[in-house]
Amino acid sequence: MRTDWRRREMLKVSFVFFFYLYRHIFHVHWMSHFTLEEFKDLRHQIPDFLVFFTCVSNANQQHCAHEALSSGASLQKQLMKIQKDVRKFQHHLIDVKPTPELIERLKDIMSDVETSINSLKEEQRSCFEKYLKEEMIVRLEISAYEKKIENWSLPVKSNPKLPSAPTTKIKLHNRDLPAEVRAPEDFLQKTGGPYGGWDQCDHQVFLRIWTKHRGQTSYRNEAKLHLPDKTAEEIKRHECWHLELLSLQEKKKKAIQLWKASKRQEHQIRKHSQEETEKAQRAEEEARILADRHRTTEERKEVARQLEKWREEKRRKEEQEEEQRVAKEIQRRKLKGENCRRQKEVKLDLVEQLKIRREMEAVEAKTRREEERRKMEERRREAAKVIKQFQERDLRKVEAKLHEKHLREKEEVERREQIAAKLKEKVNEHISRDPSRLIRPTKGWQERMKHIGPSGGGPLLQMFHRAVPTWRQGL
Repeated sequence: MRTDWRRREMLKVSFVFFFYLYRHIFHVHWMSHFTLEEFKDLRHQIPDFLVFFTCVSNANQQHCAHEALSSGASLQKQLMKIQKDVRKFQHHLIDVKPTPELIERLKDIMSDVETSINSLKEEQRSCFEKYLKEEMIVRLEISAYEKKIENWSLPVKSNPKLPSAPTTKIKLHNRDLPAEVRAPEDFLQKTGGPYGGWDQCDHQVFLRIWTKHRGQTSYRNEAKLHLPDKTAEEIKRHECWHLELLSLQEKKKKAIQLWKASKRQEHQIRKHSQEETEKAQRAEEEARILADRHRTTEERKEVARQLEKWREEKRRKEEQEEEQRVAKEIQRRKLKGENCRRQKEVKLDLVEQLKIRREMEAVEAKTRREEERRKMEERRREAAKVIKQFQERDLRKVEAKLHEKHLREKEEVERREQIAAKLKEKVNEHISRDPSRLIRPTKGWQERMKHIGPSGGGPLLQMFHRAVPTWRQGL
């Protein structure tokens, strides 16, 4: 961009030089014809003008180089300042504890960095706009010089009219901020600063308690305990001040977003209109040059018809684009409304289905609980009936066993009575007494006294028994 600007400056100086050369040579009469003597004088004057042109070119190059170096140094200085602030901000974020002083310091650093970046962008944008305006002026001057050079061959008019210099309209950008952006600062200035007229520690305590209770009125009791020097009315007023500040900050954020969007849109529109204007100017200039070159009336009429046709086509194209844009906007709004309506219907259907499903689930759960209760009651009755049957069966078995036991005892008593009766009958008979039988060994004793030799079997290690059934164990 700097090279193009330098080239434009050199071209401008060249045309200025030739313009002054032209005025110096043709001072006799505007648009007059040369003679042989005048051409000879011109040949002698050319070296002086070449020396003058060389000096002007060298001075211009030195001036451009000096300006480029100074602007580059200024830009580098600004970038170094931004880099230093960013590194300072990074250094403050390493192994630190969040304190109010640190947060304020970080906010200041961030605001400084943002201000530096915005100023750099604004400066570069202004330079770019200045270069664009200079380029436009140089282009217009070149066109004027070309037109003057082409008019040298035209006949001299009685009342020549000097061409009027084209005027360029410079649009001033309104950089004033919206009222919503200035509202929080104005509000803080009117209400006692960033803490609403309170001490910083009291304001921090208020914010902590208010955030803890999420803005509910229950925070006031705890606030009275932590802020004994503040009355309930002061706490309430400070709460209203804080809510108003939050509302203004939210509006400021939205306004900044809208302002940025509008600025971007204005920039795009301005850029587009500028391109269209430049295209139109180039087209009109080409058409004008073409019309000036053609001296016949028919050719000029043809050029005028082409120019009018081009303008009509451009106007029709713009109207078509505007109609298409309006139609697209209407279609977009219609689709947006249709989508909103469809989403609302789908939402209502989902809510109704969810309600029906919850009701069905509640009915099913109730039915399931009733069924489980009924089955449990039925199982309880069946269990009671089975237990009663088992108890009756056990009672019958016990009674049967007792009856059998009584029968066995009765039979045993009868058997003993019979044995006793038989023994009594035998005792009643005459039995001779034999006193020697008392000392006579019995058969068992005689068997013991028999000599028994050693047997080949060893000691008995174990004795086998028959297994006792489970139902007989313990009897």
